Amino acid sequence: MNKSNITSINLIKNNRNISDLIERDCNAALRDLKQDSHFKPINDDNSPYMLELYIEDNKLIFHIKNNKKEDLPFLVLSLTPYRRLIKDYFIIMQSYSDALNDGKPSRIEAIDMGRRGLHNEGAELLIERLSDKIELDFDTARRLFTLICTLHSGKMHILR
Repeated sequence: MNKSNITSINLIKNNRNISDLIERDCNAALRDLKQDSHFKPINDDNSPYMLELYIEDNKLIFHIKNNKKEDLPFLVLSLTPYRRLIKDYFIIMQSYSDALNDGKPSRIEAIDMGRRGLHNEGAELLIERLSDKIELDFDTARRLFTLICTLHSGKMHILR
């Protein structure tokens, strides 16, 4: 795969309180996507890309601009296939937070393994569902899955 990346991400959602742990997870995903990602919309070779993500009517909307500032066609994905994964993400994050507070390393490690597995499953589903629209590598898909979950928690984050 040729290198193609995301230079900015704007997440749009109604503000609600989210946990520090979820906010940290989101900020790490945003930082990592900016530093190293493979994201290439099919039929466009004008990398890097600016991405705006938001949820409307239980659908994930991708608004993408290329480096010429041209709007690419909006991509709309139903979030129904992600419902269980998103729910599990918040359960795992709460369990992880509780384990950190309890200070039990073995429990933290077990929960973190489950968290990684959940991110892997979310990434595989995202790659599959976007296969005819956007080329993604696995790490980029994992980070985008984190952002999808964050959008459900409702806090706006902007990366420039």
